[in-house]
Amino acid sequence: MRSNNNMMMVEMSSVSSALLPVTELTDHLRLASGFADDGSQDAQLESCLRAALAAIEARIGKALFQRSFTWHLSHWNSTCEQALPVAPVNSIDAIKLVSRGGTETVLDAESYSLRRDTHRPVIEAVSALPNPSTGGSIEIEFSAGYGADWHGIPADLRQAILIQAGEIYEAQGTTEAGIAIGVAVLVEPYRQVRMRGLG
Repeated sequence: MRSNNNMMMVEMSSVSSALLPVTELTDHLRLASGFADDGSQDAQLESCLRAALAAIEARIGKALFQRSFTWHLSHWNSTCEQALPVAPVNSIDAIKLVSRGGTETVLDAESYSLRRDTHRPVIEAVSALPNPSTGGSIEIEFSAGYGADWHGIPADLRQAILIQAGEIYEAQGTTEAGIAIGVAVLVEPYRQVRMRGLG
C-alpha cells in the first residue's frame, strides 16, 4: 500500500460577516476591560473573531461554522475506507475521479457512505473505492461544521472563541497572541486524536 498521499483541502464557502458574534465580543470586551462600543471598531473585532476561529479550528481539527470544503487526494489510503481531515462532517456531496487531462467521473453515491464520528468521520466503501488513473486525482466535496449560525456551536467553544478573540484584540500592536490558557482548557475535549491512515 502506498503511504505517500498528496493532499490539499480548500474551503469553498467562507463564514459570512453576518454570522460572526461581534455584539457578543463587544459585550465580552466591555466586561473584561471597560471596552466602549461606538460601532467604530466592528471591522477590527470581526478580524479578531476570524483569527480566533482559525486558531481554534487548527488546534482541534474541527469546523465550527458549517461550510463547504473540497479535499484533493492523489489516491485512497485504503480502498475500503478513507478518514476525512476535519469534523464534524454533515454530508458528502460528491466524490470525483479526475484524470490527468481533467476529465471528471462522479462516483455513484450508492457506492459509499459517511460514517459520522465526533473526531474521525470516515467514507466507507460498499465494495471498494476506485483509485484514479495514473497522474489523476480524487476530489471529495463535503459539508462540515457544528452550526449554521453562532448558537449552533457548542457553548464551551463559543466561550473559547470570545476569549481568544479578546486576547487577539488586546495583543494588537504589541505581540502576537497565542492560544490563551483558558481557551486551551475549553477546547481540549474537542482536540482531534491524530490517527494513522488519515493522510
